[in-house]
Amino acid sequence: MKLIKMITLALVAVVLASSCASKSSKENTVSISGAFAIYPLVVKWADEYKKEHPTVRFNISGGGAGKGMADAMAGAVDLGMFSREITQVEKDKGVWWVGLTVDAVVPTISNKNPFLDSLKKRGLTRNEFKAIFIDKTIVTWNELLGDENRDEISVYTRSDACGAAGTWALYLGGKQENLNGVGIFGDPGLAETVGKDPLGIAYNNTIFAYNLKTGRKLEGIEIIPIDINENGKVDPEEDFYDTFNSILQAIGNGVYPAPPARELYFVANGKPKKEAVLNFIEWTLTKGQSYVKDAGYVPIDESKIDTYLAKLKVQ
Repeated sequence: MKLIKMITLALVAVVLASSCASKSSKENTVSISGAFAIYPLVVKWADEYKKEHPTVRFNISGGGAGKGMADAMAGAVDLGMFSREITQVEKDKGVWWVGLTVDAVVPTISNKNPFLDSLKKRGLTRNEFKAIFIDKTIVTWNELLGDENRDEISVYTRSDACGAAGTWALYLGGKQENLNGVGIFGDPGLAETVGKDPLGIAYNNTIFAYNLKTGRKLEGIEIIPIDINENGKVDPEEDFYDTFNSILQAIGNGVYPAPPARELYFVANGKPKKEAVLNFIEWTLTKGQSYVKDAGYVPIDESKIDTYLAKLKVQ
């Protein structure tokens, strides 16, 4: 009987220890899903944060802004990565958010497009993009450029609920469901598809249109300049697409229109309660901002950082 009692006590101790370890592990794990737009930066942040806090674990997955919002609101993850303007309906449902950085959506085509020279000289206006992506009143390249070539414009859009599509549609006066075109999943897939189609047109987050190492546009990709002042040509002050640094500067200075320039967020179903999550968010808004530029994004204003840090203190 004495031996049985000792074995029983030992088993109870093991179970309690395992339970405590499991609870501790869960409390030190930060789960994140969502927007492709901010995914590379969040992965970079997690890697750097773990160097200072080796007991914290991260589970990070992409899938689009729609997934990030849905997962966060369902409690499936601690934080959702989100990349479009948060609507009043979402706010009314209890979404909690903090802004993290700024980037933009750019209109993309193949660098083999036969009308590339003309497009780079004249650009396209907001209304011309709207006629292609939403109204379908311009469907061939000659309608757009007055050329004799009657090749149809191959329009591509995102098949997944995402911030890039929502932001681009907002710029054109609509919503993602208003965008026409062949649906392609994910930012990488959309960039690859339009880069291979000489007659295609799409839109991509800047991080998926440029090569961070070289600062040049990704192989096969070209950007259509936006004729912001609608005077039928790309003026010197509108010509900032050649390098990643030049467009980031235009976004930071507010020259590139907003939208499609936009803030990127963490979202949650109410203010997070886990200390590990709150500590990580605070770090991203303070020390973590030192990694933003090198990762290919634009830092947010100090005043906004102060506002978001204050949200972390509210009980």
